[in-house]
Amino acid sequence: MAVEASKHIALISVHGDPAVEIGKEEAGGQNVYVRQVGEALAKRGWKVDMFTRKADAKSPTVVEHAPNCRTIRLVAGPEAFVPRQEIFEFLPEFVEGLVEFQKREGIQYQIVHTNYWLSSWVGMELKKRQPIKQVHVYHSLGAVKYKAVSAIPTIATTRLAVEKECLETAERIVATSPQEKEHMRSLVSQKGTIDIIPCGTDIHRFGSIRKADARATLGIDPDEKVVFYVGRFDKRKGIETLVRAVGRSRVRHSDRLKLIIGGGSRPGQADGIERDRIESIVDELGLREITTFPGRIGDDVLPTYFAAADVCAIPSHYEPFGLVAIEAMASRTPAIASDVGGLQFSVKTEETGLLCPPQDDAAFAEAIDRILGDMEWRDRLGEAARKRVEDKFSWDGVAAQLSDLYESLLEEEPTEEGESLVKAIA
Repeated sequence: MAVEASKHIALISVHGDPAVEIGKEEAGGQNVYVRQVGEALAKRGWKVDMFTRKADAKSPTVVEHAPNCRTIRLVAGPEAFVPRQEIFEFLPEFVEGLVEFQKREGIQYQIVHTNYWLSSWVGMELKKRQPIKQVHVYHSLGAVKYKAVSAIPTIATTRLAVEKECLETAERIVATSPQEKEHMRSLVSQKGTIDIIPCGTDIHRFGSIRKADARATLGIDPDEKVVFYVGRFDKRKGIETLVRAVGRSRVRHSDRLKLIIGGGSRPGQADGIERDRIESIVDELGLREITTFPGRIGDDVLPTYFAAADVCAIPSHYEPFGLVAIEAMASRTPAIASDVGGLQFSVKTEETGLLCPPQDDAAFAEAIDRILGDMEWRDRLGEAARKRVEDKFSWDGVAAQLSDLYESLLEEEPTEEGESLVKAIA
């Protein structure tokens, strides 16, 4: 399919590789967002190049996902995993690699859609070199994150400054929920233009499996009551809160309760250390017999786990959006989530699940008991959850809104500065 030159766009996700297996260290919602948005935009007639940092010397430089949608891995720093808080020093090399790629391929992007603050810096640097319009999604705000941690990292000052500059200079900021937009305005800057476009999910892949079939596939007894968590092993994800809530649950003593904690981990790495800590709490509370750790759950089997669960827990200390919540809801599984950030937008408490104060294991225990103690209510919550996702959160719908945004930016008259840059590059 021929694509207009103006419809060739760059999605930048420096630390979140769209082509990596979800569940590996630091691979989560952002990776899913970029990959799904990229593929959905390609279906709508855009040619999409997704740029990320090469974190493994053995991984291919280019991965073709679908017609007109590919991931390009640029060398920036060592070709090995680097924690996101240590990547900033390698960003100039990333910019140079992206510029060189454009020269070799004869490409001139007119839209750059950046993801997370590291990528926003790359986008702002590109704007100094070429006439390009920047759309940015934060995925996480430093101003919010640093309120929830006891140790502020040394990169914090740089991050906060970059996030403020991006909000004030990007052609458009995309907030994934009204709550995230409010945080930008109250904590970052009153300047800048913000649109609200939520994250999405594949409503065909999630929700197509019957609970009985899912449990038969996974070897889960039909009579067990299943609480499911999936995500990174990270203290901010609140897994400890969930484990302690299950330990307090009345259902645990009166019914056959099962806790599944899914997610990848690397021994010796940050997520592996956190998994070890969580397992020690499981043992401390005597929950080993009812708790399983399946490890990384592949995309092919993830819908089965969601369908098999009675509730899905998202006990994060903070989430700008919370993709897991809508994946669960699309699967007709009620969400029990922290009453923070975008989860307040995606989960309608008492309608599609329940919201609880973050880091409050007593509240999470009560929520688990309420839903698992009334399975007819659980089913009603699940059906309402599915309808909410169908109405508001699908990748095709998200891509349609982003496509309209890109088109509106391309229709804007170029500035004199932009016209002179075009001539200089030509």
